[in-house]
Amino acid sequence: MRRIRYQVAASLDGYIADPDGGYDWIPMDPDIDFDELMSRFDTYLMGRKTYEVTSGGGVQGDVWVFSRTLRPEQAPGVTVVANDIPGRLRELRSRPGKDIWLFGGGELFRSLLELDEVDGVEVAVLPVLLGGGVPLLPSPASRRRLQLISHLVYPKSGIVLLEYAVRRESR
Repeated sequence: MRRIRYQVAASLDGYIADPDGGYDWIPMDPDIDFDELMSRFDTYLMGRKTYEVTSGGGVQGDVWVFSRTLRPEQAPGVTVVANDIPGRLRELRSRPGKDIWLFGGGELFRSLLELDEVDGVEVAVLPVLLGGGVPLLPSPASRRRLQLISHLVYPKSGIVLLEYAVRRESR
């Protein structure tokens, strides 16, 4: 079964985007192998706002956008999911392929976490304080326990990569 992994960059104060939704504060660390990182995934899940801000994120693969307002004709080449999210995710997980990157959107993360559909949380903590913006996990959200799998420090940029498994509440 394919795993859904929330992999995201966050400021030290817990924001994944600035107040305008921007992400120009995220540095490119030459020690992070982005090609290798991208090779782990072939499917990407996004909320509508993330999709619009990133124009699909420049990812290569199957993009699913979760939205009640976006119409399929507004997003050609993308799968738009508006209902039966658990059923659609079961269908997606059962297909052959690589892991699935929950690419963006704190609200989508919160929703999928509530549905017990997130297997891993991988946060690149950046040494910047934004003071506000889009939170990693917006309120209200239920408490979830995580188990540390690994950590990695990038000394040049000060980025700390933390990888956690989500402890299952129901499944």
